[in-house]
Amino acid sequence: MGSEGPPLVTVHVTGFKKFHGVSENPTETIVSNLRGFMERRGLPKGLILGSCSVLDTAGEGAVEHLNTLLKSALSGQDNQFSTSGKVIWLHFGVNSGAMRFAVENQAVNEATFRCPDELGWKPHKVPIVPSDGGIAQTRETSLPVAKIAKTLSELGFDVAPSDDAGRFVCNYVYYHSLRFAEEHKIKSLFVHFPLFVTIDEETQMRFVASLLEALASVD
Repeated sequence: MGSEGPPLVTVHVTGFKKFHGVSENPTETIVSNLRGFMERRGLPKGLILGSCSVLDTAGEGAVEHLNTLLKSALSGQDNQFSTSGKVIWLHFGVNSGAMRFAVENQAVNEATFRCPDELGWKPHKVPIVPSDGGIAQTRETSLPVAKIAKTLSELGFDVAPSDDAGRFVCNYVYYHSLRFAEEHKIKSLFVHFPLFVTIDEETQMRFVASLLEALASVD
């Protein structure tokens, strides 16, 4: 787009597979179908949809996969996607008890899993990154969560900003992603989704399309 338009925004998206109590994770379906959905709908101007990946719902397993994706994209190995302009890592996870979407402002340096992850790990009050300090340490996204949530709400979606991403694998991955984002001067955001029985799949796909449009125009 050159100097005549805003810089390109490349968005890489991740979701999660099934885990204890959730046999079908809506974010796996959403991320798996996202590229085709956006090709039919049309991408927002100035936005490139980068990688769309589904992570295991396991703390270390997910982070190992995520780190590989992050490093590959930033090293230019993923050269089908633009490395110019802004880069946003957008993570989706499910909150099976939620009635609305939640745009997460922060992650906490604490792993306290209410059930074992898919590799059988069940930590309790463990620092995610011990060198960062204790379990009360937080990392915040540099994206304007309240503004994004307001934009989506005005479009008719039931969505709110949140300061609590839980303490399970979602929070675990988000904390690592925010740390990586700060180190490499990129951006990271996590969004929690309800189950499809709460908000149907078509509405959730339209929500993601609107979220991508909001991210394409964010400062």
